[in-house]
Amino acid sequence: MQTAPKKVINAWAMYDWANSAYNLVITSTIFPAYFEAVTGDGNDATSPDMVSFWGREYANTSLYNYTLALAFLIVAIISPILSSIADYKGTKKKFMNFFLTMGSIGCAAMFFFWKGTLDIGLISLVIACVGFWASLVYYNSFLPEIAAPEDRDRVSAKGFAYGYVGSVLLQIICFVFVFKPELIGGDKDSSIQYRLSFLLVGIWWWGFGQYSLRRLPKPVAAGGNLLSNKGILTKGYKELQKVWNQMVHIPVLKRYLLAFFFYNMGVQTVMLAATLYGKSELEIPTTNLIIAILIIQLIAIPGAFVISRLSEKIGNIQALMVVVALWIAICVAGYMIPKKGIIEFYLLATVVGFVMGGIQSLSRSTYAKLMPPTNDTASFFSFFDVTEKIAIVIGMFSFGYINELTGSQRSSVLALMVFFIIGLILLLNTLQAIKKSVPYNTQS
Repeated sequence: MQTAPKKVINAWAMYDWANSAYNLVITSTIFPAYFEAVTGDGNDATSPDMVSFWGREYANTSLYNYTLALAFLIVAIISPILSSIADYKGTKKKFMNFFLTMGSIGCAAMFFFWKGTLDIGLISLVIACVGFWASLVYYNSFLPEIAAPEDRDRVSAKGFAYGYVGSVLLQIICFVFVFKPELIGGDKDSSIQYRLSFLLVGIWWWGFGQYSLRRLPKPVAAGGNLLSNKGILTKGYKELQKVWNQMVHIPVLKRYLLAFFFYNMGVQTVMLAATLYGKSELEIPTTNLIIAILIIQLIAIPGAFVISRLSEKIGNIQALMVVVALWIAICVAGYMIPKKGIIEFYLLATVVGFVMGGIQSLSRSTYAKLMPPTNDTASFFSFFDVTEKIAIVIGMFSFGYINELTGSQRSSVLALMVFFIIGLILLLNTLQAIKKSVPYNTQS
C-alpha cells in the first residue's frame, strides 16, 4: 500500500492535537489541583480532608482515585467490544465521533463543578476519561489504513508531536486565566478561571476533533456485514480468550506480561496520582505543581530517546529492569520528600519525566518482539491494552484505599514500590526464560 497524502496524515495527527489537551489539563495539572482545593477544608493541620458522597465519608484524594479506577474499569470492560466493532471499518468514524463528543461534553460539564456540585465533577470526570480512551481505539486503528508499514513509525511520531504542541499551547492559554484571573473578571479566590479552562478543553477537543474527522478518508469496509453478526458484542472477548489459550503455551510472553502488569500498575498510578500527592500530601503550591508537570513533559521526549538507545545496547528486558529499578528509587524519594520541599519535588519530577515516556514505549515494543508470528496482531494488542487498564484499576484503587486506611498518601507510595519490586523480580524471571529459549522476532 501507499501512504496517504500529506493532508490526510496531518488530519490524522490533528486528533492527537485535539485530545492531548485532556491528558495535560484534566489528567495532569489544573483539574486535580482544583479538585483538591474544592473538596478540601483549607486547613493544613487536618489530613486527609474528608468529603461526603452518596452517603459515605471519603478522603477527598481517595475519592478521586476511586473515580478514575471506575472509569478505567469501564474502559477495560468495553475495550474488547470496541475493538470488535472497529473491525467493521465502514462505521469507525461514527464511533470515534461519538466517543470524542462524549469526552468533550464531559470536560465542558466540569464548568459546573464547584463546592456543592461534587456529583457533577465526578460524573464528568468518568465521562471524559471513558470518552478519551474509547476514542483512541478508533483513532489508532486508522494508522494502518493511511500509512504504509515503512512509514508508520514516522506518522505515529508526527501524531505524538502534534499532541505535545497542541496540549502545551492550550495549557499556556489556561495558565493565563489561572494566573491572571482578573482578565476574565475573577480573582485569586474565585473558581471561574479554573472552570473556564475545563470548558476550553471540551471546545478545543471537539472542534479540532471534527477538523480531523472531516479530512480522514472513509474507512474501508471489512468483508462481510459484521454488525449483523449476533456475536458482535462477544467477539472481542472470544478473541481475548484465543490469545490467552495461545499465551499459555508461550512461557516467555506470559511471564513478561505478568511483569508488565505489576510494574505498569505502579507507573500509571504515579502518573495519575502525582498531582494530588504533591498538592495534598506535600503541600506544594499549585504554581509549582504546574511547573513540575511541564518539566515532566519536556524531559519525557529526550528520556524516551535515551532509554530506546539503552535497549539497543543491552536488550529490551535488561533496559526495562534498569528503568523499573529507577522507579523503585522514585518511590523511595517520593516517600521521603518533606512537606513543601519544592526543590526536591522539581528534582523528582525531572527523574519521573526521564523514565515516564521510555518505559511505556519500550513496554509495548518488547511485547511486540515477544509475540509469536501471527496475523492476529490486533487481538494480541487488545489483550495487552486490557491488561494495562486492569492494572490501572487495581493501582488507583489500592492507592486510594491505603490512603483511607492509614490517613497518609505516603503509605500508598510504599505500596506502589512493592508493585515495582514484584515487576522487577518477574522481569528477571522473564530474562532467565529467554536465555533458555529462542525469542520469536529479535533479541529482547
